[in-house]
Amino acid sequence: MKINKAIQEFVDSAIDSGYASKEDRYYLLNRVLYLVGEESFESSKEVEQPSLLEAMANLVEAAVESGKIANDSEERDWLEQELMNLVIPKPSDLNRLFWEKYEEGPKVATDAFYKMALDLNLIKVNDIAKNISFNGETEYGDLEITINLSKPEKTKEEIIKAAQSKDFNYPANRLCFENVGYHGRINWPGRANHRIVGMELGGESWGYHYSPYAYYSEHAIFLSENLEPMKVDEGAFSRLLEIVTQFPHYFVGSNAGLPIVGGSILSHNHYQGGRYVFPMNRAKVLETGISKKFDTVEIERLYWPLSALRLRGNNREEVFEVAVDILKAWENYENKDLEILRESNGEPHNAITPIVRRQGDAYEFDLVLRNNRTTEEFPDGIFHPHADVQHIKKENIGLIEVMGLAILPPRLERELREVRDYLVGEGSLEAVAKIHQEWAKELKAQAPTKETVDAFLQKAVSAKFCRVLEYAGVFKQTKEGQEAFSAFMHEFTK
Repeated sequence: MKINKAIQEFVDSAIDSGYASKEDRYYLLNRVLYLVGEESFESSKEVEQPSLLEAMANLVEAAVESGKIANDSEERDWLEQELMNLVIPKPSDLNRLFWEKYEEGPKVATDAFYKMALDLNLIKVNDIAKNISFNGETEYGDLEITINLSKPEKTKEEIIKAAQSKDFNYPANRLCFENVGYHGRINWPGRANHRIVGMELGGESWGYHYSPYAYYSEHAIFLSENLEPMKVDEGAFSRLLEIVTQFPHYFVGSNAGLPIVGGSILSHNHYQGGRYVFPMNRAKVLETGISKKFDTVEIERLYWPLSALRLRGNNREEVFEVAVDILKAWENYENKDLEILRESNGEPHNAITPIVRRQGDAYEFDLVLRNNRTTEEFPDGIFHPHADVQHIKKENIGLIEVMGLAILPPRLERELREVRDYLVGEGSLEAVAKIHQEWAKELKAQAPTKETVDAFLQKAVSAKFCRVLEYAGVFKQTKEGQEAFSAFMHEFTK
């Protein structure tokens, strides 16, 4: 039977990869038999030598074909995680191994954990490979565009099951430590093989793991063990600086702590980091000054669609103090001519998206100024994507987008294909989604050809995303906006 061959290849691959030993063979075999609902096994002589990830995928496919599991994304996901849970170290062993490696160097430890995450499906490599990615040139430099296809679309049957499922209070949310080892349920992903490396930040219990649906290299999530809401304050700034002290080869940042300008999960304190150079890292500098408080701290104003200041200094405490001063000043800043109000009816509007990294011995601290005020004219937010760009991106502009990497919805794969067909005369305007029709007509007037249309459309999407980011900027790219931004910067420079 095909499933017997797939079982044998999975067990062989687990041993060959070094994640299991030959003494584990019968244990692994029998646990796999249980997971796929088989009661007996016949070895096959015609086995291949796939990678462990390939063997896992083949076994899941064989289980579907033999009717052992349903052919839906959730049951496939649960089986994948349970299979890999058989070979990944227990949380206690993984933590011990990590911190032993850390003694050799922070990068040695993260390299080992990251390799394990790739090998054992903690990071869903096969799903992430489905994403569509390209770069687009803008006046601020190249922006990076990703159409997110890694999370499978639910079938009608899965949507119905999810609607009928019960609500539970466990795990408390999709980030929390309670997910470690959790099998999953309808409308909740499998986390049987999920692992978190525990760490201490400012005397508090925190941890980090790699994002299952990574958007960039070594996409790490740092999270509090306590169930506490997002708060971007002095404590957050201190923790971000501590993380890059412990892991100087990583950057780390936080979503702003307010709705609209924050991320999708405000109920659990967490940050995102990793090892990646974003477009914002390469932003040009408009002006440079020296901190009034410390001669050793530089302050730069960046040429970026969002309003960003960059601090740089070798002394961590000095950089921290200047960053806190800017945070407090921004939280109380108002400029009615620019529609920037600090609060309405007691609700604060000003927030900061902070990003921290190391450059040699220096600490770099980016502070991106945000405001979440809404009006009748702009119910989604004054400094939020406006209606003319929402056909491309209408969701909150979070940390990753702030740095110049667009995470666009999966609907765009089909919708942009329809626009492309219309542009080259292979489809009608009526076949284009209504939200794109005006844009498609504007593009059609520029007469792209079959040879140029793909690059042309990518450039057009990049221009729209650039506009999305400009809408999120509090100090606009106008004479008045930039003069006000410069004046704000000079409150802290001499």
